[in-house]
Amino acid sequence: MIANVIEAPLTLRPATEADLPTLVRLRDEAAHWMLAQGIDQWRPGQLTENHFRHILTTGEIWLAADKNDHPQGAFELWWQDEDAWGPQPPTAAYVHRLMTSRTTAPPGTGRTLLQAAEARTAATGRTLLRLDCAADNPHLNAYYEKAGYRTVGHKSGKPQPAGAPPKSFTLREKKLPSATGTHPPK
Repeated sequence: MIANVIEAPLTLRPATEADLPTLVRLRDEAAHWMLAQGIDQWRPGQLTENHFRHILTTGEIWLAADKNDHPQGAFELWWQDEDAWGPQPPTAAYVHRLMTSRTTAPPGTGRTLLQAAEARTAATGRTLLRLDCAADNPHLNAYYEKAGYRTVGHKSGKPQPAGAPPKSFTLREKKLPSATGTHPPK
């Protein structure tokens, strides 16, 4: 189960409406860090509470916090992603906006969150976890490759949030072990 993947000092829970400002802050913090590293992928202020509110109605958002309940990271889990993958049978989940606090999250938090997304996906009975990552970000592509995500395609001109220009993405997926006792997505 997903709770077994997260190790102390982090806890993981589904995000709620009360977490919307925190999610925006985490996303903006990650965007500022990316820009400081010369990575032109996310922009501060690009996503608002409305984005995350919408995801809460169509998918799931998971929030990791330390023992004092200070947010350390989050990710979105979608049950379909036609913009990147086209129509697909319900065999995969799609992880988006994997983000960590660049100032306070312990090392390895991103990988731990990715493993939690894998566990949650397997718990729903789906056998693949998919993602898309910026094709022009070699470090991010190497990160996902090392985590076991193989390249299965490319998507050019994928629409971006908040009217940003379309970008090209590498499509990646990981085959997951079958879970016992499934818990379908909401």
